Amino acid sequence: MVTALVATALVSPAAAATSAPTTDRACPQLSKKLPWYGENRAKLQRMIDERGTCHGHHGPRPVAAFDWDNTVSKNDVTDATIAWALKHDKILHPASWQKSSKWMTDDAAKALTTACGTGVPVGAPLPTSTDTDCTDEIFNIRESGKTMSGAAAFAGDWNHRRTVPQYAWVPQLFAGHTVPELESYAAAARSEALAAPVGATQQLGTHTIPGYVRYYEQQRDLIRTLQKAGFDVYIVSAGSEPVTEVWSKGVGIDREHTVAIRSVLDSRGRITTYNEGCGGVGRTQGEAIPYIDGKRCWINQDIYKIKGKSAWDEQRWGKRIALGGGDADTDVTFVGDATGAHLVLNRNKNEIMCRAYDNADGRWVANPMFIEPLPWKTGTYPCSTASYNKPEGGFGPLLRDDGSVVPDQVDSVY
Repeated sequence: MVTALVATALVSPAAAATSAPTTDRACPQLSKKLPWYGENRAKLQRMIDERGTCHGHHGPRPVAAFDWDNTVSKNDVTDATIAWALKHDKILHPASWQKSSKWMTDDAAKALTTACGTGVPVGAPLPTSTDTDCTDEIFNIRESGKTMSGAAAFAGDWNHRRTVPQYAWVPQLFAGHTVPELESYAAAARSEALAAPVGATQQLGTHTIPGYVRYYEQQRDLIRTLQKAGFDVYIVSAGSEPVTEVWSKGVGIDREHTVAIRSVLDSRGRITTYNEGCGGVGRTQGEAIPYIDGKRCWINQDIYKIKGKSAWDEQRWGKRIALGGGDADTDVTFVGDATGAHLVLNRNKNEIMCRAYDNADGRWVANPMFIEPLPWKTGTYPCSTASYNKPEGGFGPLLRDDGSVVPDQVDSVY
């Protein structure tokens, strides 16, 4: 196995001229009983020692932000909730499948209508526990953005660094329910997923998906240590906010520090197919969710109170998070914004792993997944040609801040 990325001082530009402080024994320490890859624990501890209020930091509290699915937890809690809902007939028949998403194609609407039928009254539960065709069609669209026959489920124009229709469609699937109802489904799914053994799977129609979820103990310890060291710690997820909130409290993060897709409620307090926007984008059917650049926008807007179009922009050093943690390209922008450490769990996602392995500022901390890590990725990451997710769709070369092209990278932390 190749050695870990070289550790470098995790200091701000303003502090670079002075010598970095040594470990402050007054600062809380990460558990030495929980294994990290290479020198990663030491790198993260150095950042905590340098930036935490425990070291005498003055001014606003430093901020740490984490993605949720496959970053703080192993496996996707949104999928776990959808699976539970499908197995317990909790998806309500919409008045129009076509109108459940502004980008839904005719092919998808027809496929859902054929699979789920028209016999169930509008607003009544679909019998997805027994109707496997309906279950298959719904989950396949959520999973891949395609119908079971392979037709595109979504089409049209959207900014591919601000949203992805099948992610936005998840809370739209729960339209008609109240937030407490959705929270109860998430809680039931959570209990089942935590009780299932590691490696367990479940069947949804013809789909086999993970049947278990676990909190990563290393991340739980990191979050706890950051909080003790004076950091404000947030979750920023592209999942449904009520679902994420059910899980985030398990690591000591409350509702006010949990940011995800925030559905607009109707006058009766029921979830609609609309969600709140960011960065000057108002209420829409999903044009601005916490996804890639959208996560930066929501952090700037909700945490740093930056309003309007400026929330999409990288901010000055004092208005950026100290630590960002993620696992996928959807996290790359906000993780890259961090001024102290960029923590990445390796799931072989091109754009974020290219950034991590290029390690342009010396602050990237790449770590294998703590449970069932992926094996070594053969070949190279196509950083120089096809790793950047372009706003208009498709992929292009990944550039550094100075405009130079990131060279292709070899997988080395696994």
